[in-house]
Amino acid sequence: MILLDHNIPEHQVETLRQARLRPQQIGRDIGRPEWQDFEEILRYLHRLKSPTFFTRDDDFFRRRLCHQNYCLVVTTGLVTDTARGIRRFLRHPRFRTRRQRMGTVIRLTSIGILVEMKT
Repeated sequence: MILLDHNIPEHQVETLRQARLRPQQIGRDIGRPEWQDFEEILRYLHRLKSPTFFTRDDDFFRRRLCHQNYCLVVTTGLVTDTARGIRRFLRHPRFRTRRQRMGTVIRLTSIGILVEMKT
C-alpha cells in the first residue's frame, strides 16, 4: 500500500494516480484531516499490512521509527518534484518491492537517497 501524508499537494497526488500507483492520502482517502501528530500516523501504520508512507515532514526521518512492518519515506526538495521523486524511488532496484523497503526510514533528496535501518 502506498500511503501519502496530508502535506503532499493534491496536484502531486493526482500525478501519482495518473501513473496508476493508486496511492491513498491521509485526510482525503483514509484517516482524518486533523491527523497532524506523527504518533497518530504511526499507530495507523502499525495496523496496516506493509505500507510505504511518503511525507514531506522531516520529523519522520529518525532511526528509532524503523519498524519491520512499514517503510517511511521523507521527500525533500521542490514540492513540484514530489511525484517524480516518489516514482523514481519506487522503481529503484533496491526498493522496487515492498519486501525490500520494509524496516527502513528513507530521505529522498534531489541528489540521492539516505537510508536508516534498524541495526
